[in-house]
Amino acid sequence: MLIGEKSIPRPLRWAMIGGGRLSQVGYKHRCGALRDNTAYQMVASAFDIDAERGRDFGVNLGLDADRCYATYQQLLAEEAKREDGVEVVSIATPNGTHFEITKAALNAGIHVICEKPLFFTTAEALEIKALAAAKGLIVGVTYGFSGHPLLMQMRAMIANGEIGDVRMVELQYTHGFSANDSADKFSEAQKWRVDPKIAGPSFVLGDISTHTFYISQLVLPELKVKSLLCDRQSFIPSRAPLEDNAMVLMHYDNGAVGRMWASSINAGSMDSQSIRVIGSRASLEWSDYNPGELKYEVQGQPNQIMHHGMPYLHESALADERLGALHTEGLAESWANIYLKFAIAIHATQQGDQKTLDNLIYPDINAGIEGVRWIENCVRSADNGASWVNYE
Repeated sequence: MLIGEKSIPRPLRWAMIGGGRLSQVGYKHRCGALRDNTAYQMVASAFDIDAERGRDFGVNLGLDADRCYATYQQLLAEEAKREDGVEVVSIATPNGTHFEITKAALNAGIHVICEKPLFFTTAEALEIKALAAAKGLIVGVTYGFSGHPLLMQMRAMIANGEIGDVRMVELQYTHGFSANDSADKFSEAQKWRVDPKIAGPSFVLGDISTHTFYISQLVLPELKVKSLLCDRQSFIPSRAPLEDNAMVLMHYDNGAVGRMWASSINAGSMDSQSIRVIGSRASLEWSDYNPGELKYEVQGQPNQIMHHGMPYLHESALADERLGALHTEGLAESWANIYLKFAIAIHATQQGDQKTLDNLIYPDINAGIEGVRWIENCVRSADNGASWVNYE
């Protein structure tokens, strides 16, 4: 159980690029990084393309004004001159800037934690993987839902054969907040998400389905997609060619089948992300709407609901527990868990501790690459008449 004690000898000197006052995700990053007050110390920022607004925001968070920079280039250059300069940056900017900022940070000798989707293309992602390896640095990806402890319970139960052979995987991430075009016109956080020049080749496939796809990889690490068929729609025509709804069918290498529904036009839905894994003897189902509950349904027996923090859970699920079974845990705790693992990975890299790195489960550069590959394959299928394609 995590209670805020040190997991590394001292807090890492940390900065944010993006994630300012108008950001949808900046506060989540800060909640994750600063939850324990022992893994990170925020020392610098380049919060906003509006330099004055970004500086004002940083000062209001308690940062020194002279370390609230106007641009990420200035942040990297000035921090490199300091003995107490930044060691890790979080990139919480629109998708189209991720590659250039990540590359610049790595070349400056700084570890990177980046928003998803990582980049536009697999080629870009592989280039960054090679650069990070050459520099001895890590790149983490903020799949923020993946820190919920019961996902580790799900992973352990499947690995132990408690549901039998995996036959079907059902994935869903839908909401209704883009059911009409008002957000496209009036929300700065929404406008760029439907602009291909900034968002890349997809909207909901990149913005939300990558979260759920990574969760499926987390709980089913041995299962690989063999082929898929994607059908995507732009129900709000002005969003074309980017989709606001997508349906994906999958064939896995073990003979299992799967499906993903990603949508921002599921009118009336607040936030519906779930994974259901169906085996030959039982099924497991988890939803981020009730992240402290895991449904375990054995054929011919009464259904069970497992609760977070309980002693009957596997050790890996209890290791990430924070509040105990009596209290509700949520997204802030999930982000804190993945940020803590980023910190442990960075410290292990600094110390050359390969054993820790080999045993640490967190969304690393490879997870980011797989997210980009997922988008590319889905788009290729959809733009080829919703045809089956081999997963490349």
